[in-house]
Amino acid sequence: MAIYVDNVKIKWQGREWCHLVADSLEELHGFARTLGLKRSWFQASASYPHYDVTIEVRQKALYLGAHQGCRRTIISCAKAMKAEQIALLHKPAPQQLSLFFENNAYDKS
Repeated sequence: MAIYVDNVKIKWQGREWCHLVADSLEELHGFARTLGLKRSWFQASASYPHYDVTIEVRQKALYLGAHQGCRRTIISCAKAMKAEQIALLHKPAPQQLSLFFENNAYDKS
């Protein structure tokens, strides 16, 4: 498993920004916490799941073990995380909950 950060340097609000991705959503969120990023900053609805980070945060990420990601790597991780995100959204309710709803003891009708 690995964390990747690109070097696209998108200019926005007077700063330069990059993308932080990983091999899995769990790993991405864990590393983002380590960097001090808020979970609400996660770009879940973007074309691919990622965190936007400034050049300064990019440097910190690299120092903490993130890899410089080329376009191919970033896209590959992004596709995998998007598929993971979709699978999580369509994951069935846990067995215990579905049993509760099927055999609701509170339903006296």
